[in-house]
Amino acid sequence: MSRVGRLPITLPAGVTVTVDDANLVTVKGAKGELKQAMHKDMKIEVVDNSVVVTRPSDVKEHRALHGLTRALINNMVIGVNTGFQKTLELIGVGYRAQLKGKGLTLNLGYSHPVEIEAVEGITFETPDATHIIVKGINKELVGAVAADIRKWRKPEPYKGKGIKYSDEVIRRKEGKTGK
Repeated sequence: MSRVGRLPITLPAGVTVTVDDANLVTVKGAKGELKQAMHKDMKIEVVDNSVVVTRPSDVKEHRALHGLTRALINNMVIGVNTGFQKTLELIGVGYRAQLKGKGLTLNLGYSHPVEIEAVEGITFETPDATHIIVKGINKELVGAVAADIRKWRKPEPYKGKGIKYSDEVIRRKEGKTGK
């Protein structure tokens, strides 16, 4: 049995989960509301103060969907309760970020500034000019927006210049050796 799938999801205070007949899961909490359609074969029940996901059989597809469904619902519960965030660092001379309305303006060594518009449900913070914090309640959306920002200047292995995640480790290469 799936080790992840069989664990019940305990609901924190203030979070409600509803499941309709078509397996559309709605999670409401202090930070907002998330909806996601789950696979029709998975059985999702709200029992007491927890959510339990069960599978109908031990078919390979059902085993794979069991842990996935539980993980998606758990991320929705965490998102509406506390939210998610990714921190990016800008490394390089003249690389900086600043808020412009709800979007971001990045100076990354190009001849023009890069404008990034905020997606609905995502907020940006810039504690200083070299750090960007992407916040939201949808884990998938937060990761996708952070990856799109990082894509503008991936960190290079020689000097380490570029946009990197705060917990990312860049493997450095040795440069040319002189004679």
